[in-house]
Amino acid sequence: MPKHPDCPARTLNDVCPGRRARIRRHRARGAVRQRLMDLGLMPDVEIVLVRSAPLNDPIQVKLATADVTLRRREAETIEICDDE
Repeated sequence: MPKHPDCPARTLNDVCPGRRARIRRHRARGAVRQRLMDLGLMPDVEIVLVRSAPLNDPIQVKLATADVTLRRREAETIEICDDE
């Protein structure tokens, strides 16, 4: 049973700069999944999309204790729910 059943399936790529979201789950596998988890991008963590680079890749997200830069292809594997 999904933890957030009422949330539509959206990814981190769908968030606009300045918006908050909560991580729902990861679709990444292997080393990429482990790297994202090591950076603090875990389910139920609230993030804010700070900005996107001029050519739209990479993006910067803010967690409670860190700023993290991700490639769009990595962000595509992170499902989110809007917090606002």
